[in-house]
Amino acid sequence: MSTKSGPVPWLEPPEERAWRSLRRVMLAVQTGTAHDLAAIGLSEADYEVLSTLSEQPAQTSTLGVQADKMGWSRSRLSRHASRMEARGLLRRAPDPADGRGCLLVLTAQGLDALRDAAPVHVESVRRHLIDRLAPQDLAALERIAGRLVQPRADHDPDGPPPAPHFPA
Repeated sequence: MSTKSGPVPWLEPPEERAWRSLRRVMLAVQTGTAHDLAAIGLSEADYEVLSTLSEQPAQTSTLGVQADKMGWSRSRLSRHASRMEARGLLRRAPDPADGRGCLLVLTAQGLDALRDAAPVHVESVRRHLIDRLAPQDLAALERIAGRLVQPRADHDPDGPPPAPHFPA
């Protein structure tokens, strides 16, 4: 397959090894931390919602702002928030600035769950990632992550995502 700029080059062996290594690392760390949170009754998504809400003024956020902060679609967050609301971890409130929108509010039960989970999560992150790397590795990881999360200059963040490219 080709793109507007020509054929898509296959990954060279060192590129392929780096890609596969990154995938294995992401999977291993995510699986480990998810397992540790599950042992105390939370999913990674639950923890992410609780922790990001706890950082907001009055522990309240609009659904849209919260979804953007987490990199989720509004519909995904809305569905997940419904499940968390049923468990008493958050509540929805009307958004006075947007009659069609809603606010997500961290409940006392949600804050307690987060307080209980935070030490477990930190220990898990340490065990599965931090304590396994030297300080220079952590610095390199931070530098690399900073480059990867920045939008590409050739991609319009407001436009459609680039189409996937598959070799012919």
